[in-house]
Amino acid sequence: QVQLVESGGGLVQAGGSLRLSCAAFGRTFSSAAMGWFRQAPGKEREFVSAMGWSGGGEYYADSVKGRFTISRDIAKSTVYLQMNDLKPEDTAVYYCAARYGAAQLMGAMSAIPYWGKGTLVTVSS
Repeated sequence: QVQLVESGGGLVQAGGSLRLSCAAFGRTFSSAAMGWFRQAPGKEREFVSAMGWSGGGEYYADSVKGRFTISRDIAKSTVYLQMNDLKPEDTAVYYCAARYGAAQLMGAMSAIPYWGKGTLVTVSS
């Protein structure tokens, strides 16, 4: 089994920054992809960013390109999402997710087996 635990959410003013962390417990991830999704109030969950655990490039939603950066620390089994220049429309619950396979496959949410419980990010104007 795999357990994902997010942290780092909170309240921040527009233009500010936050870094989310996702610690992974359980099976090894050498062939896995990790990613972040978010769900704003009244909206569907959407893809934010993904990367392969062993590298191979990062992927971002157009709405966050140039502002968010995904990275990972293999020794700590942790994935990060650095969020800069935050906007009120970034307000959402952010979820960490993982699956085995290529990072490009993270776009298919229904096929992702592992999810964290989410961490709330609130951006005030």
